[in-house]
Amino acid sequence: MIDLRSDTVTRPSDEMRQAAAAAEVGDDVHRDDPTVDELERRAADLVGTEAALYVPSGTMGNQVAVRVHTDRGQEIVLERESHIYKWELGGVAQLSSLQARTIDAGERACPTPAAVEAAYVEEDVHRPGTGLVALENTHNSRGGVAIPPEDVAAAAEAAHDMGVPVHLDGARVFNAAVHLDVDVARFTDPVDSVQFCLSKGLGAPVGSILAGDEDFVERARRVRKLFGGGMRQAGIIAAPGLLALENVDRLEEDHENAAILADGLAGIEGLEVPSPDTNIVIVNTEGTGMTAEEFVEACAAEDVHGIVFDEYVVRFTTHLDVDRADVETAVERVRSAVA
Repeated sequence: MIDLRSDTVTRPSDEMRQAAAAAEVGDDVHRDDPTVDELERRAADLVGTEAALYVPSGTMGNQVAVRVHTDRGQEIVLERESHIYKWELGGVAQLSSLQARTIDAGERACPTPAAVEAAYVEEDVHRPGTGLVALENTHNSRGGVAIPPEDVAAAAEAAHDMGVPVHLDGARVFNAAVHLDVDVARFTDPVDSVQFCLSKGLGAPVGSILAGDEDFVERARRVRKLFGGGMRQAGIIAAPGLLALENVDRLEEDHENAAILADGLAGIEGLEVPSPDTNIVIVNTEGTGMTAEEFVEACAAEDVHGIVFDEYVVRFTTHLDVDRADVETAVERVRSAVA
């Protein structure tokens, strides 16, 4: 089976399993798990923030950040296809009592300063006020687009000029940094908090990092507990996360494989496949006469697995458990599925 559903399907390496078995542990709620402490220190150093917090998932990291930055009843400004808005079960409403105001950034994937300014709502007796602007890089639903750091900085500056904090959903921010060949701090310096996943391209079995200044992280620690994310002997899962931090450079291999996959699929009659920036390949199936669901089922019958993104849109994602030979095989199997 060639599993291209997501980069979350990776299996931990033997080294990660050994690190988990040998991890020194404590009780992280009491802040005495040395492995978690080390992971948080190294993660903060890597993204250039004062502090970091280990959380079970990217969704929890995002939702904790949203809760910390805002007051109930405010508005959050997000891109229309963003993960926080589209794929997190309405968490901004359920967990933080926020109203969402969306911006359609199109292929650019990042709101312009003018769009941020236009979405801003000043608090008064009738209106709730804008409490947070959330950005995403890379942008999942827009096809893994790597947003240039200057675009992130411009949107963040516009928000800050109006006194609004900015959170970056950087689940795959290292993919953006590798693709654009820039230090990841170029993306994190302009924002007030950032979340990134250890369990996607970096290959850890579980966990994400939420980072920001020390005051933000202290408040986030309390909200993590509120949301059920207080962990005990978490060093067992943090140890593989430490090894995952060493996998940043190898993301380029995933990008190369995604480009090969996209090129091969584009050669199949009826499929439209834009060239990817990073490790996400978006496939439009309408020209085949198949819906996305029918296409995914046909591919699964050939032992290639993707996920439905829209009525005629399918996502394939390359990752460290898929090599070039797997990608080339996948193209031929999809060709058979379409035929």
